[in-house]
Amino acid sequence: MKKLKAPDNVADINVTPMVDVMLVLLIIFMVITPMLSKGVSVDMAKAVNPIAMANADKEDAIVIAVTRNGDTFLGRDRSTPADMINKVKDLLSGRLDKTVYVKSDSRARYEKVVEVIDNLRAVGVDNIGLLTELDAKTKARLEAAAGPPAAP
Repeated sequence: MKKLKAPDNVADINVTPMVDVMLVLLIIFMVITPMLSKGVSVDMAKAVNPIAMANADKEDAIVIAVTRNGDTFLGRDRSTPADMINKVKDLLSGRLDKTVYVKSDSRARYEKVVEVIDNLRAVGVDNIGLLTELDAKTKARLEAAAGPPAAP
């Protein structure tokens, strides 16, 4: 009787399944990432000493955006500043935190931002957070001052 010889072991790694999984994950992240942004995207004003407002990122935060061309949005819904009063009043009823966050494009007309803030004050909102971003020069200076990350 003739003995059958087992084939030699292959030392190469089969990366095809790993590439397939990575492509699926890439597609999932590409689809999900745009949905994670809250509200309308605007190029916010830059500040040297911005105050971190972590509560603005919460899911139930009330965020009003003023775009470059003067359109106002409550979350993702376009609304006029006058119509926004009743919507904000309804959203604030029964809440302990009555803070409303306003983010405006750095090139938006100042009068539109003032109109939104005036309407919020008319509704009785006392806590208004104006969202800004860290200035690029200041950010670079802070990163340079921090130095390279420490080696483990």
